[in-house]
Amino acid sequence: MKTKSVAFVSALFAPLLGLAVGLVAADKAAPAKPALPRPTLKVDASPVGESKGIVTSYADALENIRPAVVSVYSSKIVRQQVPEFFRQFGAQGREQKQRGLGSGVIISADGYIITNNHVVEEADELKVLLNDEREFTAKVIGTDPKTDVAVIKIEGANLPAATLADSTKLRVGDVVFAIGNPLGVGQTVTMGIISATGRRVGILDEVGGYEDFIQTDAAINQGNSGGALIDARGRLVGINSAIISTSSGNIGIGFAIPVNLASSIMHSLIDTGTVARGYLGVSTDALTADMAESFGLKANQKGVIITDLNPADGPAAKAGLKREDIIIAINDKVVTTREDLRLIIAQTPPNTKISLKFIRDGKTETKEVTLGKLQDDGAPEGELVPGVSVSPLTSDLRRELRVDDRVDGVVITGVAPGSPFRETFPQGAVIEQLNRVPVSDLAAAKRALRDGRNIALVYYRGVYRYVMFNVR
Repeated sequence: MKTKSVAFVSALFAPLLGLAVGLVAADKAAPAKPALPRPTLKVDASPVGESKGIVTSYADALENIRPAVVSVYSSKIVRQQVPEFFRQFGAQGREQKQRGLGSGVIISADGYIITNNHVVEEADELKVLLNDEREFTAKVIGTDPKTDVAVIKIEGANLPAATLADSTKLRVGDVVFAIGNPLGVGQTVTMGIISATGRRVGILDEVGGYEDFIQTDAAINQGNSGGALIDARGRLVGINSAIISTSSGNIGIGFAIPVNLASSIMHSLIDTGTVARGYLGVSTDALTADMAESFGLKANQKGVIITDLNPADGPAAKAGLKREDIIIAINDKVVTTREDLRLIIAQTPPNTKISLKFIRDGKTETKEVTLGKLQDDGAPEGELVPGVSVSPLTSDLRRELRVDDRVDGVVITGVAPGSPFRETFPQGAVIEQLNRVPVSDLAAAKRALRDGRNIALVYYRGVYRYVMFNVR
């Protein structure tokens, strides 16, 4: 029996089975960037509505949006790995250029494009090809691996732009179309329906991601990543991202990021270069039927129960919430699971006042809570780049690792199995310089990091070497 696998649907560098590989970048504190002008979006928030008569063609509905769906070509330089024995003698692998393909959607006439993070991650160069054969070099405005959203920009005139719908109004059974460049054959339109909304399938678990996928049976294949999911009126409702398949091909289970979520992430990336997420300051647990009855509630009562207030002076504590309060809604959005709560809070900007409805001692109450900011978006303590933790080189560590007295810097204390840097920074290595700046602690190392290509002077097993790596 074949087991199912998850595949992102970009043909980026190689068919991607399982979680995306490569650099995962958006949890570090980014340096302040000059404010960019927000794009002017075309938005039509009305529901699709009922069609009159028999529909024999959707060509007119798709005519205006097809030019706004583009192909995104990526390339990066990789160095072939050399066995450790030969690296000790200075041997280096040959450099090789790898190419990948994805899709994107132009969402403003001044050239902003939404695509997937896994389409652009680690890329040294991005080219965008329009349906009219115009080609542009694109620059990365920002990426968010936790939602798999990226924003890139091209400079051009008379650029077509998609009209955005309100993805909260989608219903199971609505007709949709997937547009992209699957397998590099050229722009392709496939048709299906909305199979489900609010799907969470674990595709982004490795980066602690936020999933709220639209599921569709419209045919999606590799190369469709970052392309458009369109409703029957030709409006953008989602950004195609991944498939579940028993092979690497489409079997009718595709996933798209809702356009409301994607556009929210886009605005934050354009405004600040990062994604600022709200923070409530509670630990919670699912409210089971047995727990509900023990609190004197009906067994079918839904919600999440507060098990702790963390920190004690956090937003929830300041608003007067307590342990055993059962959260049932935020801003009239029903909360039935811990994932619901996490997603709603994360999509709300810091310093926003929310209306939180909860049950206490069997009575329904409402409080206003001003959200804080999720620091480092949950990045582990001591993390320099995703999955790589460092600490100062203490005398104890120096003795344990047998590091020469002339060496100084930060020592790599942990490398996560899923880290995109696991081949770059071995555990026990010492980073002495970043971008030719000496580093002695985490703060100094983070200040020396920059977006794009970096160079590190690394000491490992008695040998110094320079290491190149990319940060997005």
